[in-house]
Amino acid sequence: MDLKTFTGLPFYIKLACVLFSLFAMGYLVIIAKEILSPLIFSCLFSILLLPVAAFFEHKLRLPRSAASMIAVLLLLTFIGALIYVIASQIADLWKDWPQFQEQINHSLVDLRGWIQKHFNITRRKQLNVMNTATSKVLSPDAAAVGATVLSLSSILLFLIFTFIYTFFFLLYRRLIMQFLESVFLKENKTTVHDVLEQVQFIIRKYIIGLLTEMAIVATGVSMAFSFMGLRYAILLGLITGLFNIIPYVGIFTAMVISVIVTLGSSPDSSKALWVIVTMVITHLVDSNVLLPLVVGSKVRINALITVLGVVIGEMFWGIPGMFLSIPCIAVLKIIFDRVESLKPWGIILGDEAQKQNKLALRSMFKKKKVVLPES
Repeated sequence: MDLKTFTGLPFYIKLACVLFSLFAMGYLVIIAKEILSPLIFSCLFSILLLPVAAFFEHKLRLPRSAASMIAVLLLLTFIGALIYVIASQIADLWKDWPQFQEQINHSLVDLRGWIQKHFNITRRKQLNVMNTATSKVLSPDAAAVGATVLSLSSILLFLIFTFIYTFFFLLYRRLIMQFLESVFLKENKTTVHDVLEQVQFIIRKYIIGLLTEMAIVATGVSMAFSFMGLRYAILLGLITGLFNIIPYVGIFTAMVISVIVTLGSSPDSSKALWVIVTMVITHLVDSNVLLPLVVGSKVRINALITVLGVVIGEMFWGIPGMFLSIPCIAVLKIIFDRVESLKPWGIILGDEAQKQNKLALRSMFKKKKVVLPES
């Protein structure tokens, strides 16, 4: 069926075809998670490492295979060092697990007394709810330990395949570019090349900015928690920096973890309140200062699409889907903005407020006869 025949069909038939295609693609994405997830992470890592591999190849005159391997090893060293720091902090927490359980129980008793005093909810009703929630967290059984071991082995395999794919993407990058350009018609070759260049540029800037933002948030939160006298300040700062990569959901999850660890490691329950205040201030500063300044605004996605993307990514692939949702939406917006028939979809993904602010600034500079460069 050609395009003219499809255009002449009734609306309900076209709608059925579109819905069937979306459901089919969604189903294929879900069942192909084990293949697609490490591939997409590898694409992002290879784009990030491309300047490093090019430096070793062109400046130091190393073979492409050696340059690609060194770049992957540098990434592996960075991730390994990060995992080592987090694991050492978790090991310290695990040593204090009995005291942690006792302190949590004591904090819960105080909390139940406060709730009964201010909300007239009896302790028995509170116990029925809290015991179920805390028993799984504080008393992990054999099944939970087995699931954790299985999850760790899956993560290890995922990392191994991701680094292998990253090496091959760097090694065969020219072949992959030629393939992507030759798949489309010759009249579209310029557009395809422009899209590929923009995707590389935007994703590299996005990842570098995201890593910088993560480091700033982790350092700031660690220093704030250390000033408050929390025992696991570095661990909580690292968790906050990592989880902050997930928009909106990540900072809330890090706040819950930080409050639980604070209640379990400090006899002063009021510190949990200051942890919440610190997290809220961190989120406000990050969203309004760090994100526009460090990550940049080359591709801005509105908040509604961001939240929907995170939710759909979690439904499809779990936590990896939450991390990959924003880069994938950014790539889609780059494509939509450069294909005439898909431009309306690029509009709905974008941030109208930012565009209006940019037009206002351009108008102001124009009145002053100052040229504002295009982004």
